[in-house]
Amino acid sequence: MDIFERRESQVRAYCRTYPTVFTHAKNARISDRSGRSYVDFFAGAGVLNFGHNNERIKQALIDYLQADGVVHSLDMYTEAKERFLEAFERTLLEPRQLPHRIQFPGPTGTNAVEAALKLARKATGRTSIVAFTDGFHGMTLGALACTGNGVHRSAAGVSLDHVHRVPFDGYLGEGVDTLLPLRRALADPSSGLTPPAAFILETIQAEGGVNVARPEWLRQVRELAREYGSLFIIDDIQVACGRTGSYFSFDGLDLDPDVVLLAKGLGGYGTPISALLIKPECDVWAPGEHTGTFRGQGLSFVAGTEALRYFENDDLCAEVRRKGSHTHEQLAKLVQKHSDRGFALRSKGMIHGLDLGDGSLASQVTQAAFERGLVIAPCGPGGRVMKVIAPLTIEEAELDEGLGILETALDATLANA
Repeated sequence: MDIFERRESQVRAYCRTYPTVFTHAKNARISDRSGRSYVDFFAGAGVLNFGHNNERIKQALIDYLQADGVVHSLDMYTEAKERFLEAFERTLLEPRQLPHRIQFPGPTGTNAVEAALKLARKATGRTSIVAFTDGFHGMTLGALACTGNGVHRSAAGVSLDHVHRVPFDGYLGEGVDTLLPLRRALADPSSGLTPPAAFILETIQAEGGVNVARPEWLRQVRELAREYGSLFIIDDIQVACGRTGSYFSFDGLDLDPDVVLLAKGLGGYGTPISALLIKPECDVWAPGEHTGTFRGQGLSFVAGTEALRYFENDDLCAEVRRKGSHTHEQLAKLVQKHSDRGFALRSKGMIHGLDLGDGSLASQVTQAAFERGLVIAPCGPGGRVMKVIAPLTIEEAELDEGLGILETALDATLANA
């Protein structure tokens, strides 16, 4: 691994947690150069919802490449994009009666966030954005301004302005109306607070510690946005694409977002793509007003189209709900087993946050799990939450194997403390 130490930037992070050279991967298992095999509870931070090297998606990519399909096209029309849009409309938008148009701003989630903020400011003529504590929206400056993480923010090198931060649901304790101060300030012409261009939030704060907002709280945010003529933006980048047991995390919650942000699992195979779903009346762009060199990635359209086939019926989502419930039950037993420690568990579908309350402990458990054959990453304030975000296609035996390793790693760490 000398080349990495010698030539790769100090900014590298995950490789420090998993100090090995990976060579092969299949579904929910990855292997390193020594032949050691690991269960994957990380899934590329939610990119690999359909597993590593999914056979269906891989074959679609091979066929496309062998046919010399267009790989890069900026925003020109291609058959690959046409098929993706048709499948997205048929499978997701029409059944939900969503009128939204689709913008491809660039390959990453932060590209989608930047475009959405810019669009909101153009559509409303306003500047400020309401974001929430513990939210994570990306690393580029506009998205970073909306992100709460202090370590990430401190690296900006400039002031991160024009964001009014509000406590997320549950941040001040159970039953506390975290929106009351904002609601009062917006209603008071002497408060000094003017109506924002947009409210941006995650229904589940994945990087923020798997904080699951209550549906009624989310609807209150939406109503505030409606009342003051602000765009209501849902950042569904990490928890869409089936992660919660339905395609969108907000399905069935009556939220009617103006803009939805997608990335990560949208490409199906780990191929980079992001998208904005925009209500037609909010789509106020002039042609070419927001661009990106890699907004027409043909392989991502092909892989994403094949991935959408998983949502032509409810089979995969039903499996997600079942495996998610099983995982929650097993992790709840782990919390109960160590009831004296004050651990907490937050879950929806197949995203789970085991809050250990201590970043140092979580780091030790992560290392102990890796040594035993499990790739898992902590998240949340101070890195205190163990996030279980396995591929949706994980086999039950591997799911239970990973959960067993996590329990053993936690028990061993606590015993040695």
